[in-house]
Amino acid sequence: MKHHSPASRCAALVLLAGSAVALHAAALRNNEAIAEVASGKRTEARASWWGYDPADSTTALQDAINSGVRKLVIEDMGTPWITDKLKLAGDQEIVFEKGVVVLARRGAFHGNNDCLFSAASKTNITLTGHRATLKMWKQDYDDSARYKRAEWRNVLSFTSCSNVRVTGLTLADSGGDGIYLGSSQRGVPCSDVLIRNVSCINNYRQGISVISARNLLIEDCVLKDTGGTAPMAGIDFEPNHAWDELVNCVMRRCVSENNKGDAYAFYLPALRSESKPVSIKLENCRAIGGNHSISFSTANNSETAGVKGAAEFINCRFEGRPRSSSILIGDKPVAAAMVSFTHCEIVDPTETPIVLTSRRGHAAGAIGGIRFNGCTIVDPQDRLPLSYPDAAGGVGLGDISGTLIVQRGGQRTTHELTPNLIAKWMPFLSFKQIARFNSEGVRYEPALPEAKPDASRRSTARQRDLSEWLLWAGANERVTFSVLIQRVGKGGPDTVPVSLRSPSGKLTQMSGAGGEKETAYEFQAIEQGAYKIICEPLNSTATVNSRTSRVCLYSQGSAIHFLATTGPYFFWVPPGTNEFALKVSGDNAAECVKAALIDPAGNQVEEKDNISQAHQFVAKPTNTTRGEIWSLRLAKPSTGTLEDFHVQLQGIPPLFSHTRESLLQPVK
Repeated sequence: MKHHSPASRCAALVLLAGSAVALHAAALRNNEAIAEVASGKRTEARASWWGYDPADSTTALQDAINSGVRKLVIEDMGTPWITDKLKLAGDQEIVFEKGVVVLARRGAFHGNNDCLFSAASKTNITLTGHRATLKMWKQDYDDSARYKRAEWRNVLSFTSCSNVRVTGLTLADSGGDGIYLGSSQRGVPCSDVLIRNVSCINNYRQGISVISARNLLIEDCVLKDTGGTAPMAGIDFEPNHAWDELVNCVMRRCVSENNKGDAYAFYLPALRSESKPVSIKLENCRAIGGNHSISFSTANNSETAGVKGAAEFINCRFEGRPRSSSILIGDKPVAAAMVSFTHCEIVDPTETPIVLTSRRGHAAGAIGGIRFNGCTIVDPQDRLPLSYPDAAGGVGLGDISGTLIVQRGGQRTTHELTPNLIAKWMPFLSFKQIARFNSEGVRYEPALPEAKPDASRRSTARQRDLSEWLLWAGANERVTFSVLIQRVGKGGPDTVPVSLRSPSGKLTQMSGAGGEKETAYEFQAIEQGAYKIICEPLNSTATVNSRTSRVCLYSQGSAIHFLATTGPYFFWVPPGTNEFALKVSGDNAAECVKAALIDPAGNQVEEKDNISQAHQFVAKPTNTTRGEIWSLRLAKPSTGTLEDFHVQLQGIPPLFSHTRESLLQPVK
């Protein structure tokens, strides 16, 4: 008699079990019921009619969804429904029975944007849960040996969808967000969305991301334990483009707890003053722990920055000792969306309870437009309730009013926020005010038209955030240029959008740049003049060079945001200029730069080392009757690290060139 080892007997049992599962899955399939769904006789169906395989039910679930049945019930089969990515259908409700677990298939989801459930441009989607769980494998996606890094492997993703309802579900362990609301069509937000009694737990990037939404209601939700990649907020309202919108977005009775980022984050720099005004309201919400309870930022880098509208926080409670200030309001100009806090409570803050900030290199106007209506701060620490670290330098405050009640040691003190009190509590740096260079009706031409630029002298300037460059070309010239995108840390997109705006304003979308190497471009210059190259490197940096044309760094509204850039950079002082300035600042206390202002003769006018907080170089032209070429020499600081820093040109054209020969000058 032949004897079998225990291992071989176990293997045989596994094969038998697998065969039994396959037979069971086939036996579950109900072809008659499926046919009745297809004919329209049945408007409610059960997912198991299309089969159930405890190892992989992707095909069965997708077929059930694709059937178009009005109501699809996913039953509790005793073990999870394991699946690869699924596409949702419109005009359909999916009901997840009590105890159901839909589990991402382990080893799948290698695409950067692979989501458990997703829908684009669909209408009438309802996902109803009865204590059911949709779960992924966050720890796997964060393993660089197994997965390419990405932050968009969401549990639920909706783009440009309307009439969406998500209720009663737990969304956990994603490689991105629990829920993502964005747009797949330009200018088409997600609209009429209800999220109720949903728990977003242990997601990688955000509990919920709201990129573009109209008529959004989020009620009785829990957003907790987010951590993995920034921003790591409980919920983050963060439009990508000026045409995105946050209109009638309401949260009620929600709890954001123990997230590594902010509890409720509103990051709105992409929205401009001409964008649709925001309307945001949080009522009776709680923040427990996290970084900030509330962070709210617009943009303040030009006259057109700062979206209009209003953000209201009513009867909210911020507690649990957040790691930083409870409320952070940054780069919000007075004229931007009004932010108000009514009967809110801050309990036992870790740092100054409320902090206003002006970001280095990004301040064009006074910070403000904030109301505190009967808000209470319970703070055992003897400190002021508000502070304003003026990182930008010389940026004032305005239109801050209301009442704060501070409770400390059993005593209550009421503070009326008058202009005098604000000035006393939050002084700011005093810099010389120099009028912005008026670019209306200005075109640019070579400052030294007879000089031929040396193509071998390439720019090494690394520009972050919105990166703009001016390239001058003659009519009918064949122009080439290159864009180098370099990641900063492990962040940044794989491909960066690049566009080209002609002197007359025509915008052309070019192919994206990326891949850690130069991307080459070529075009026929129909018009003579300065073409604007626009990159959006976000957390990466962009460097532009051309072998055929003059190229300058350009930033009409704000400072130029450099990374680890050294060398002389030349700028033009137009005739008739009586005084000008350059404001230079590091990005934080540890990131500094050394800078020296050099006059046209090559003489050093002023040098400043270890610039962290903003420093203003003020100078007068040596000859006001003709234009002059000056330079700013950038170098490593004696202490600190040369990483992020900002340079703002004040009273003169906002452009730099790495060589004198490439410099452009304005012409009316």
